[in-house]
Amino acid sequence: MNCQHCGSPLPTKRRRDRIYCRRSCSALASYYRRKNGQPLPPRWQHPALTASDPLVRSAALHAQQLGQTHGWSPSTTNCVLDGLITVLDGRSADERVPLSEVRTRPHRWVSRPRLAEVLADLELLEDDSIMAVRSWIDRVTSDLAPGFADPTRRWLLVLLDGDARARPRSPSTIYVYVGSARPFLEDWATRYDHLREVTRSDIVAGLGPLRGSVRANATKALRSLFRLAKKRGLIFTNPTIGLKAGPVDFVLLPMSDMEIDAVEQLAAAPAERVIIARAAENAARTGTIRHLTLDEVDLANRRIILGGRRQRLGDLSYRALRLWLDHRRVTWPHTSNPHVLVSEKTVHGASPVSQRFVVLRMSRAGCSVDRIRKDRILHEALTAGPDPLHLSLVFGVSHNTAARYATVAEHLLSDELEQSPEQ
Repeated sequence: MNCQHCGSPLPTKRRRDRIYCRRSCSALASYYRRKNGQPLPPRWQHPALTASDPLVRSAALHAQQLGQTHGWSPSTTNCVLDGLITVLDGRSADERVPLSEVRTRPHRWVSRPRLAEVLADLELLEDDSIMAVRSWIDRVTSDLAPGFADPTRRWLLVLLDGDARARPRSPSTIYVYVGSARPFLEDWATRYDHLREVTRSDIVAGLGPLRGSVRANATKALRSLFRLAKKRGLIFTNPTIGLKAGPVDFVLLPMSDMEIDAVEQLAAAPAERVIIARAAENAARTGTIRHLTLDEVDLANRRIILGGRRQRLGDLSYRALRLWLDHRRVTWPHTSNPHVLVSEKTVHGASPVSQRFVVLRMSRAGCSVDRIRKDRILHEALTAGPDPLHLSLVFGVSHNTAARYATVAEHLLSDELEQSPEQ
């Protein structure tokens, strides 16, 4: 392509809307255009918007409208249009685009999530990808001996997909179960050829050195594995029948003054203030805070829905939410994300913020949402009385959990925890 004023070749690496080789050529062309009364040249448009292929052209117009609605930057929109040309060129109107091509074919500056969003809105996307957890299951089980690999793989796939009498488990649960059971399986594989040869004494010996939550997780994982293996006829007897996980060490103490001061300093930022307020007033979990939507917040009546339970919105939470929503409205005025908490990565979509988003912000104070939540429940037990039924109704916790908080509150109120160091 050559300069439209002097005819010199344009540099190879240039902006796509560049039509002059130098600023002087641009200035001279503008001077002569005004002198001769000529109209301004048409503004540059992305080739996808004027493509001869109607499929590419309609998809490009939809992407442009979607970008304006969600507040995409011009560079993001142009890169998505580049991706549409790459994946739709030469396709018929009823041919879908595999998600694997969306992830591999466009150039590296194209936003894959935005491109997939456009194609999904047009019903042109076909998800041919394999879940990462499925590939991970294949890799983990391939390292085991054959007599242990097949039962373990079947167990993990049932956990992932569920069956007629079991609901699917989350990938995080599967990761925890595998991490707990894998040392046992690798040890047994050195002595036995098949899972059916494992006895109860082997399991008890393996669980012996473990304590606390590590022992509880390992026991639950092994019970789940052997229960499924017996159900599918892979073993003759279930050696984990009657095996109990045992109580997990549960230490509850009120937050120290140093922890409270650190949390107060962290609450200066709008997002952190919302997280802390939800945990400090309503004892909300991290997942509940992340998935809180705008429709569940009623500022006019000072009510909020957390975990399906309608609750009163306290002064601390009311001020925190007002401050955060004002900040969100100014920072991302065009976002259509329905969740209260959004980040730079989620404002263009509809997904909640990640757990890492919350953990990183709370780690600055050396604290966690769970620590604040436990302190809130314990504070209620100390002020309103150690009544498990009251705690269960106010915070929606199970009866066993409420009973543990009530027991700790009774000890604190009777000064037993303060007298134990002196003895």
